Amino acid sequence: MITRFNRVTVAALLTSVSLGFSANVLADETTPAGYEKLQEIADDSRRSEKNRARNQYRHPVETLAFFGLKPDMTVVELWPGGGWYTEILAPYLKDKGQLIAASFQIDGIDEDNRRQAYRAKVGKAYREKLDTNAEWWGGVKETTLAPPATLSIAPANSADMVLTFRNLHNWEMNGELEMVFKAAFDALKPGGVFGVVEHRSAPAEDDKARAKSGYVSQERTIAAAQKAGFVLVDQSEVNANPADIKDYPKGVWTLPPSLAMGDEDRAKYEAIGESDRMTLKFVKQP
Repeated sequence: MITRFNRVTVAALLTSVSLGFSANVLADETTPAGYEKLQEIADDSRRSEKNRARNQYRHPVETLAFFGLKPDMTVVELWPGGGWYTEILAPYLKDKGQLIAASFQIDGIDEDNRRQAYRAKVGKAYREKLDTNAEWWGGVKETTLAPPATLSIAPANSADMVLTFRNLHNWEMNGELEMVFKAAFDALKPGGVFGVVEHRSAPAEDDKARAKSGYVSQERTIAAAQKAGFVLVDQSEVNANPADIKDYPKGVWTLPPSLAMGDEDRAKYEAIGESDRMTLKFVKQP
């Protein structure tokens, strides 16, 4: 397994085995043909050079392989933002599967609420991106995730997989993390996978305080998922970054790609790279 799929870190595999989780980190679809298809999409020149450059930090092929993505699945992506992962998921699922984007609320927002206004702007840009790339991506369905009022991201028991990338701190700051996890649980079929990638804080820290800096602890994440009914079946260090000290003037946004400090100490933060991230695989047991 390690030699065939050497892009998945040895450390991730050893961690999985040592913790007593499934040693079968890569699912059936990560045969060479399936793996190569994901890699081909990740490297597609239709993706911007800027987005492709982030493959080295976000490890999309290894991450999706770890979660067990298959081309005939119904997959819900929570808060896809600008669509970085959508442009990999959508073409992969286009022919046999279905991608559902649980995006930001666009209509009926409070225009004076800066957070709502910002998210609506991002949601509108994302919808335009869906329309512009319809031929390439296929028919991506769009739903709305706007906790606490709107949590129906897909029909109950209909999805094979629900994915979230770097969103947990937003929900944790607003006391919405557990309700979003429950929404993911309700949308999944029995046996469905909930895949989580998030900026990882040091353990035993105040999670709501750390969430303001963009980080959530792995312990908190696992506890919230278990409370929603999920079982943790595997975890990977494919998105780990031990150089991330997790203490910066402007939180995780100090690091690439945001580089919120501008030119101040830019070389130092670029050398660190993107954040240390947990990668967790949960299952809704039959």
